Amino acid sequence: MSLNDREKSQLRSALQEAVIKCSERCLYQSSKWAAELLDAIPATEMSPDDSRLSDVSSGYASTVIAPNADPDEALLEVKEMGKYLLAKSFFDCREYDRCAAVFLPESTLTSIVSPKDANSTPKGKGKGKASVGSARSSSRQAIPNISQRSLFLSLYAKFLSGEKRKDEDAEMVMGPQDIGTCKNSQLTNVSRVLEAWFESRKTDDDEVMEGQGWLEYLYGMILAKEKNDELALYWLVRSVHLFPMNWGCWLEITSLITRVDDLNRVMARLPQNIVSFMFHIYTSLELYQHDATLANSLDQLLNLFPSSSFLLTCNALLSYHAKDLVAAEQNFSYLLSVHPYRLESLDHYSNILYVMESRPKLAFLAHLCSNVDKFRPESCVVIGNYYSLLSLHEKAVQYFRRALTLDRACLSAWTLMGHEYVELKNTHAAIESYRRAVDVNRRDYRAWYGLGQTYEVLEMHAYALWYYKKAAGLRPWDGKMWLAVGSCLQRIGKYPDGIKALKRALLADNYYEAGSSFESASDSMRGDPEILLQIAGMYDTLGEAEEAKAYMEMCLAQEIGPAGDSQGESITIHHDSPGGGSEEGGDGAGRGAGTEGTGVTAATSKARMWLARFAMRTEDYPTANRLATELCQDGVEVEEGKALIREIRSRMQSGDEESAIRGRVQGAPT
Repeated sequence: MSLNDREKSQLRSALQEAVIKCSERCLYQSSKWAAELLDAIPATEMSPDDSRLSDVSSGYASTVIAPNADPDEALLEVKEMGKYLLAKSFFDCREYDRCAAVFLPESTLTSIVSPKDANSTPKGKGKGKASVGSARSSSRQAIPNISQRSLFLSLYAKFLSGEKRKDEDAEMVMGPQDIGTCKNSQLTNVSRVLEAWFESRKTDDDEVMEGQGWLEYLYGMILAKEKNDELALYWLVRSVHLFPMNWGCWLEITSLITRVDDLNRVMARLPQNIVSFMFHIYTSLELYQHDATLANSLDQLLNLFPSSSFLLTCNALLSYHAKDLVAAEQNFSYLLSVHPYRLESLDHYSNILYVMESRPKLAFLAHLCSNVDKFRPESCVVIGNYYSLLSLHEKAVQYFRRALTLDRACLSAWTLMGHEYVELKNTHAAIESYRRAVDVNRRDYRAWYGLGQTYEVLEMHAYALWYYKKAAGLRPWDGKMWLAVGSCLQRIGKYPDGIKALKRALLADNYYEAGSSFESASDSMRGDPEILLQIAGMYDTLGEAEEAKAYMEMCLAQEIGPAGDSQGESITIHHDSPGGGSEEGGDGAGRGAGTEGTGVTAATSKARMWLARFAMRTEDYPTANRLATELCQDGVEVEEGKALIREIRSRMQSGDEESAIRGRVQGAPT
């Protein structure tokens, strides 16, 4: 993807307009996103007498106020400029109710909302029709004649006022009042005002006239809060068609997408431009995708915006989701060197350093965040991770609580606090933390997995299985998820399903190359002898001795490296399985000396013991004796190995004696 100078000029103009318009409506996060992208476009060197300079300069918008193409709206904005500046000043001082009251006093809001309440339950057919008509006409009369910009600012301030009051009513995080049931009391009022406004703009064909995209965005956001996802998606898609540079609207669409299929369906309804291209990459990362196509798309955008902090973060998260922790750490380190005062997404960086057990770097990151702004949620999460690595779990909980006091929607804090409560054996608090994380983002597989772990500790395996399946659905090629599902199925006696799940875990381990965020770098499942042992054990329980023997042999083969092609064939369950990602191992110099093998482990020793006993049952005493001798050399099952050797020798000796007696009997004269 490459743009010529004129296209770059148009992109700069669009981003500059987005910065100004978002700032006018106090959408500061969207404004910051657009401003960072604008700054990341490389400047074009031009001489003062260059003929292209006039064309390029004409493409820049005014930095004072964005022009309005609609003459009626422009006239209203000019007339109400004084009141608008007053309302915006109140908003910037976080006096949200005062801001809303500048254009929408309480009496005006009541006149808009109350007609619907009064006429919502008509008593007769004729009266019902009349009441609907009167409600529509009342709404038209009640809507004040103000610009869309002022109406958006007032309603947005009212919405934030309700959010602020909701947090105040919840009081302390995880306290007696914080049970997750507090609601934003202003949602209904804002929703009804917007309904009335859109109703007033309907044509004779019952179609709503196009606006500027801002009120559509606010209406979609309110509907999403009310869990009306389909209608919310309709209005949000309508908004990005009208004004595609509002990144906050794209984020709201992302929050409504839970699966890749949903993303593909939504993409067909969206405008095709560079922002929708970024949206596809960002949402794919939110869905934990990490294929080569996504990496190529991200590289194309980085060529256009080489220093964009947003895209550099996406690049680091791409490596993180692919479980390439070293590359992810390097990408975050580079991002931190380029933008040393940027705290966004550093909680992910701290998770990576925690998994890698890089205590010095995590200490440096915690110190840096504390110096930049110690009262940012990201800073508190980073410091909490540092204390968790030091096994100071009470201190870690304290900082995660502080992060949630600053932002109740901080997903990382809820999930990590659940992990800490698990360490502290406080299962009730852990379950509540994980549930709140799921309420914030239902795509967070870590919270679903944590719920499964906690219920498994409580030996409630049916509940644990349900949550593990949710986590596996979100991360279908993460072996740790399927291992948990398979182990849970094994505990409740569903052995055939457990075998299928564990085979899926084996396939997933070939897909990924490193450990996940739930395990330390030294606790990876790449060798997977434990999984193979579990599968063999379930086959043995089902009485399928040959299958059990085959998987025990595979488990034993992990000591010197991955098994051959027979393993891949035996665990294939789906035709759409990805190709194995593990490299082919070289020939080992001896048992436990392979470059990719696990060496002798407790699992492989158990497999060797089982195979030795199986050989004894089939009277294959030489094989049994060889395996028992290896057991004595392993240093794991030494005493059992010695006892097995004595038993084998006893049987072999008794067998020799029986053979000798039989020979004498057959050779004696009749």
